[in-house]
Amino acid sequence: MNDLPNAVFPQAVLFDMDGTLVDSERVWDTGIEELARLLGGTLDPAVRARMVGTNEDDSVTMLLESLGRPLTEAPERVMWLRRRMKQLFAEGVDWKPGAQELLLEARAAGVPTALVTSTPRELAEIIIGRMGPDRFDITVCGDEVDQRKPDPEPYRTAAEKLGVDIERCVALEDSVSGVGSALAAGAVTLAIPSEVELPADLEVLRLDTLDGVDLAYLRTLG
Repeated sequence: MNDLPNAVFPQAVLFDMDGTLVDSERVWDTGIEELARLLGGTLDPAVRARMVGTNEDDSVTMLLESLGRPLTEAPERVMWLRRRMKQLFAEGVDWKPGAQELLLEARAAGVPTALVTSTPRELAEIIIGRMGPDRFDITVCGDEVDQRKPDPEPYRTAAEKLGVDIERCVALEDSVSGVGSALAAGAVTLAIPSEVELPADLEVLRLDTLDGVDLAYLRTLG
């Protein structure tokens, strides 16, 4: 898509969605807590922490295991959760501090942008529609790759679709699985932990917030 000289940095900015661009993890909290109650139990905070950065299939499996429910229920419970999350997302989600400003600056400067999320297209489109679909050159959703995060495929796919060198891209992530995916793909990775602390021994540049982070800062990472 883009014919950029190798010296340009960043050749693209690759954004995670949940917990990085928008404060949607709190919305997921609501949906998963409601499902736990529907199943006659409560959501263990430690189990919820493990869910962050994964996909709805894995989250439901973790929930069922924690409640001692048969995993054969998973397909039915995943569909219930997806229907509920569509309702919750339609009510709106808030931007994470600094995220919208960085995205708009990248777009104004002509730097290619991609959304790389584990959320399935059906749900992601609701949030993308609210953020503005024209703010991304391409979007890669969790049900559009063979291997989801923490596998590197999502980020490699985004770079391939943009026609850029993944090693000359900056990926912004908040979770262990997302950071792992971006690092394994070869992207320059910036972690902004949101709902869950990242392991101290995880070697990645990290910030408390994107507030004040701009292209000038990202260029210093190349």
